[in-house]
Amino acid sequence: MSLILTNIEKHVQLTAEEKELFLSKTEIHHYKAKSILLSSGQVCKHSYFVNSGILRSFNINDNIVEYVLSFACEGWWMGDMYSLISQKPGNLFIEVLEDAELVLLSKENQEQLYTEIPKLERFFRILTENSLVANQERLMDNLSLSAEERYDKFLKRYLNLNHKIPQKQIASYIGVTPEFFSKMKAKLLRK
Repeated sequence: MSLILTNIEKHVQLTAEEKELFLSKTEIHHYKAKSILLSSGQVCKHSYFVNSGILRSFNINDNIVEYVLSFACEGWWMGDMYSLISQKPGNLFIEVLEDAELVLLSKENQEQLYTEIPKLERFFRILTENSLVANQERLMDNLSLSAEERYDKFLKRYLNLNHKIPQKQIASYIGVTPEFFSKMKAKLLRK
């Protein structure tokens, strides 16, 4: 549990009692690869913190094409932000890509913690702001950068995941077909 506390303490300092209270409101779960934590149309009831493993969030369009929104590895948080905040059905799937140990924090417990440990409201505001900035940057990158530049940003953002994630999912994340991605990588290797 020290990883999640270290993550929190990057932004706010908790007393020993606050740490204990926070941990009492969380649950640790283990999931096998390919487990679906959330499906499109469901209400997201938890934030997921990754102690180990890899998660991805994605959407499937009407033509059954997957669009990868994000990945989360050790020390990262994931959830369907729209659904978690609004408590309305979302449009994302969250899947375990690599066997994972996750810390789950329910929306209900998160709200209780805001009252009992006001510093945590600041912490989650910072996380939400960082997520908003990252999503806006990603949108602008998709509009203005080449596929090679988007791939370079992927490699910098998700260090060490390049060989752990299927290439078709990386292609989806950067917004190209698997065929284009394969040709682009071959071209980059020749450089």
